[in-house]
Amino acid sequence: MLASVGYDAARRILEVEFLHHGIYRYVGVESAIFRALLAAESKGRYFQVRIRDRYPHERLA
Repeated sequence: MLASVGYDAARRILEVEFLHHGIYRYVGVESAIFRALLAAESKGRYFQVRIRDRYPHERLA
């Protein structure tokens, strides 16, 4: 589901590249959420439960 993720701690921005759905930017994401995403056994499930639809976002590509 997730191809790659990046995080800007100073601006609290998470960028997620999906395998088939482009790149999205999520705003206001706490660093603890990003760290937990990286540590999650299922990154896709963690994303769906803890990030998707919980933060303002925009599609970049």
